[in-house]
Amino acid sequence: MGQAGTTLNRKRIWGWWFFDWAGQPYHTLLVSFIFSIYYSEVAKREFISRGLDATQAGVQAQALWGDGLAIGGVCIALLAPVLGAVADSTGRRLPWVWFFSGLIVIGASGLWWLTPTDPNLWQAVFFFGLGLVGIEMATIFTNALLPGLAPKEEVGRISGSGFAFGYLGGLVALAIMLLFFAEGQTGTTMAGIAPIFGLDPALREGTRFVGPFTAIWYVLFMVPFALWVREAPGQGRPLRLRAAMGELGRLLASLPSRGSLLSWLISSMLSRDALNGLYLFGGVYAGTVLGWSVLMSGAFGIVSVISAAAISWLGGKADRRHGPKPVVIAAILMLTLVCVIVIGMDRDSIFGIPLGPGSKLPDVVFFFCGALIGGAGGAMQAASRTLTVRHTSEERATEIFGLYALSGKATAFLAPFSIARVTEISGSQRIGISPLIVMFLLALFLLHWVNKNGEAEQ
Repeated sequence: MGQAGTTLNRKRIWGWWFFDWAGQPYHTLLVSFIFSIYYSEVAKREFISRGLDATQAGVQAQALWGDGLAIGGVCIALLAPVLGAVADSTGRRLPWVWFFSGLIVIGASGLWWLTPTDPNLWQAVFFFGLGLVGIEMATIFTNALLPGLAPKEEVGRISGSGFAFGYLGGLVALAIMLLFFAEGQTGTTMAGIAPIFGLDPALREGTRFVGPFTAIWYVLFMVPFALWVREAPGQGRPLRLRAAMGELGRLLASLPSRGSLLSWLISSMLSRDALNGLYLFGGVYAGTVLGWSVLMSGAFGIVSVISAAAISWLGGKADRRHGPKPVVIAAILMLTLVCVIVIGMDRDSIFGIPLGPGSKLPDVVFFFCGALIGGAGGAMQAASRTLTVRHTSEERATEIFGLYALSGKATAFLAPFSIARVTEISGSQRIGISPLIVMFLLALFLLHWVNKNGEAEQ
């Protein structure tokens, strides 16, 4: 599609944005604010029933979560380069979007079966990981559509607006869950009513419905994507796996001569993996270290998602005016600050300064951290997509986004695995977050060799 046609095809851009709207609740409701808190409550209680004290129970809950996510990360790392090469060889992306959409729906729906009375923790982690593989892999193929949506000078704005639109969808979904489904300790929702549809609060059915709700939401709002995002006629080609693997090998072999791209891929690999670590463990941390309930975490989520939507939109504006690299740098600095704050506080003290009994300061500080995580994380991801586009052309977008996916997923297990191991070794969930600081700082260091304007293809 030519640039002029792309500029006028607003419906296709809106359809592409609707993937973010449909998929964001997996991150908002399941990864960050509802299911992860519920999991931490159930898992911690289960480990206490096995004879562990509260601290060690929280450590084991976080370690199990980390191990499960590390396995999912390995699956993503193995699948991403191969399927990216296959998609590039055949010229087809949408069939893979729909295949992995099926995993999203199955994985999210399966979370219903984590009951408070007879919890199967590994089953819950399996279904969560299955859906996570689905959403991450589907994103690879939808990201590859970005360069064909608009001229390069508009890509940053479109990418940032897409993230903002997605976060808005996550906010609406979160509000619905909190008002009508997720029950607090009193058995009522944030609206002061029992969960609707006759869901039993004693069995936590309102909160457990977050999985099926996420699946239904995804199916419903992928309809505009299905209607408005089509592949160009005649793009499909027969699959030649050997040729596809050979092309992938050629691309990898060319990286040493493309210093800016190579530095960018490694830098973004570290920063995205560290950001995912914050997303994946933030809810577990809030539930086990600060003792937050699902409703408390939901209120935290509202603040975080509003911040994410606003800053992602502003980040898109800044990207268009100043370019994506300064946006990425600012975001990494803010996320590093968050990690330092999280490590330095718990319920009783902040950076070693004791707090009075029942102090709300840790809650206020973590709300502030949530706003930074949401805002900086959204802006960083949107600007990262733009910076990747600056290293390619529409004709070769799938190749470069395949490498971008490979770099982002090849070590997708690293943050969860590192957090799980450091948590176990130190016996502290706070110290367990420390590997993320190292990853963010290394990512920042490598940006020195990344050309803000990209580089010519070779």
